[in-house]
Amino acid sequence: MNVLLFLVPLALLLGALGLAAFVWSLNAGQYEDLEGAAARALSDDDVEDGR
Repeated sequence: MNVLLFLVPLALLLGALGLAAFVWSLNAGQYEDLEGAAARALSDDDVEDGR
C-alpha cells in the first residue's frame, strides 16, 4: 500500500510531462505539413545513378 503513495504521483507526473510535450509539439508546428513528409519519405533522391 505504501508503494501506491510513490507510484500514483509518479504516474501523474509522467502523464503531465507527456501532455506538455504533445502541446509543445502542436505549438511548434510539428503537425503542419503531413502530406509533404509522406512525399519526402517516398522520394528516391538518395538512389545512385549507377543502378
